[in-house]
Amino acid sequence: MKIITETARLIIREFNRDDAQAVYHFNAPEAVNRYTGDAGLCESVADAAGIIDNIWLKEYAEFGFARWAVVLKETGAVIGFCGFKNESRIDAVDIGYRFHPDYWGKGFATESNRACMEYARAHMDLDTVYGEVMPENTGSSQVLKKLGMQFVKQYQDEGYTIDSYVIHLKSADTQG
Repeated sequence: MKIITETARLIIREFNRDDAQAVYHFNAPEAVNRYTGDAGLCESVADAAGIIDNIWLKEYAEFGFARWAVVLKETGAVIGFCGFKNESRIDAVDIGYRFHPDYWGKGFATESNRACMEYARAHMDLDTVYGEVMPENTGSSQVLKKLGMQFVKQYQDEGYTIDSYVIHLKSADTQG
């Protein structure tokens, strides 16, 4: 298993097939997918295994990155995901995160994605990164702002209102 980076509390690593139960667990609560457009896509361990095999493992092979597992050092549990995705819908790279509600409000989204951005600055050929969030999801909007992302525009996509944020990782004036 490839470790990407670490923080004081977290290990950020690639997903593997053994993570299917954990992926199902952090996606299962309805509140987790309320603002993602992914409701109903992970309703079993088999669905979670399919996401790992057919999305993340394929994207690691094709692009060298995809969403990464967030592991709590204290317990070794996979509590969610963070990191980058080559998002064809916006023809750009986006940063995202998803955590089981037990871990909301504890700074894990900001901590893990800040570490991802630091990793990208040092090890990836990646400059412009977007963050897409529904305006009702004020917690995620705050995370994007804490990461130093700037609001770009609001637009409509498949019946959803989306706020788009951007950061340029290689710019001299970028704050991390």
